[in-house]
Amino acid sequence: MLGSLQQAFKVGDLKQKVLFTLLMFAVFRLGVHIPVPGINPDALSELLKNQFLGFFDVISGGAFKRFSIFAMSITPYINASIIMQLLTVVIPKLEQLNKEGEEGRKKIAQYTRYGTVILGFIQAIGIAIALGRYRGAGGMLVIENPGIVSYLVIAIVLTAGTALLMWIGEMITEKGIGNGISLIIFAGIVARIPSGIVGIFEYLRAGTVNYFNVLLFIVIALAMIAAVVALNEGQRRLPVQYAKRVVGRKVYGGQSTFLPLKVNTAGVIPIIFAMSIMMFPATIGSWFPNSAFKNFMDTYFHFGSVLYNVIYALLIIFFTFFYTAVIFNPMDVADNIKKYGGFVPGIRPGRPTAEYIDKVLGRLTLVGGVFFAFVAILPNFVIALTGLTNVWFGGTALLIVVGVALDTMKQIEAHLLLRSYEGFVK
Repeated sequence: MLGSLQQAFKVGDLKQKVLFTLLMFAVFRLGVHIPVPGINPDALSELLKNQFLGFFDVISGGAFKRFSIFAMSITPYINASIIMQLLTVVIPKLEQLNKEGEEGRKKIAQYTRYGTVILGFIQAIGIAIALGRYRGAGGMLVIENPGIVSYLVIAIVLTAGTALLMWIGEMITEKGIGNGISLIIFAGIVARIPSGIVGIFEYLRAGTVNYFNVLLFIVIALAMIAAVVALNEGQRRLPVQYAKRVVGRKVYGGQSTFLPLKVNTAGVIPIIFAMSIMMFPATIGSWFPNSAFKNFMDTYFHFGSVLYNVIYALLIIFFTFFYTAVIFNPMDVADNIKKYGGFVPGIRPGRPTAEYIDKVLGRLTLVGGVFFAFVAILPNFVIALTGLTNVWFGGTALLIVVGVALDTMKQIEAHLLLRSYEGFVK
């Protein structure tokens, strides 16, 4: 990995892509420190004692704690993407657009941007109204001058911040390296690691935990990182045999190859989707601080509760299957194999091959989805074993960080491979 990074800075255009990505990271981190006007930070800090809001602060890279212009992070864009993915399956016109190639996907991306702004503004209005009802220590108002004007200003600033993050993500995807939206979440999580390490040392200094608990936490973290890497790289290779073809005077084919089916075809997208969905109930509950719904959320649906973790795990498994079905079509793969004279040994070409591929992929996806669901709820077990409460990096954040890092490194290595012809020279 380190060798690939060193090589990346020796290749002109790849170096520009990496530097552009780092520049966008710098803009993101700068925006995290620009506060929204009209907010009392001391009163707001009282809210972050809630575990769920603390987790949201980790995902936003500390932007929520400071209530900066990026406080909503990229969540509205993810929600808009989920809605568009679902509508593409349901609405024939959108499905046709998706099949039209690059132009159709650009149109869908444009609709997603519009949806992001609309959802972002609605969410921002809800956050502003909810904050207007809260008081911190000493009766201080979170919003210094609550009213329609203050709510609109906060909502517009937060929506603009999300739109700017969306633009940064798209610029990274287009001109940088890696998936921009995933990298923004990745950067936010990684930026919180130093404060997490400092927190562990403070636990040790205060005597809250002992060195054995910290060592156990490190061992569990390293073991889970290794397991996540192994699962991300794991694949089932289906053998494919190509028959000989005579074209003119030449004979083509006759070789054996394989079709690689990954255990984790969907990447980190299902975890991000599930995480965004789980934020909805807490956000709605914050709009009605004294309601029965809010009391139910605090009692039965908080981070660490059985109901929360069961639903979260089921959502991860569901989105793993859903997104795999969206990006991988067994029928298209089977038709392409048949078109070039190939077949899976023991399976008839065409639909039987597609059904066989779908069956194998379904089993792999189930294994991947269940494993990711387990890792996502892992912090609850780690807290019970070690007594360390600040272990956000052990669950969902771990999956996102490892998955995005692997995907980005693969893209860097692919760019390097295109420019490496040593094998031909030798």
